[in-house]
Amino acid sequence: MIQVVVSPQSVLETGITVEIVDNLRFFKFTDALQDRLEELLEKNKLGDLTSAESEELTSIGELDRLFTYLNSLLLAQ
Repeated sequence: MIQVVVSPQSVLETGITVEIVDNLRFFKFTDALQDRLEELLEKNKLGDLTSAESEELTSIGELDRLFTYLNSLLLAQ
């Protein structure tokens, strides 16, 4: 089975921000992208995701894992 995933690049321009905390810069989702993630997670929990929404959720999830990793590297410095 081949899995098609929406590219995280589709949210790079509008869904990402950098927040400064204690003189450290961290990647985070904009409020709009965070709201969308929560909406998709809720629909997924209810079993109401379309295939396009499932792909979108996968893409945002990959971006979330990447941010978690990058932010942990920044914090460790």
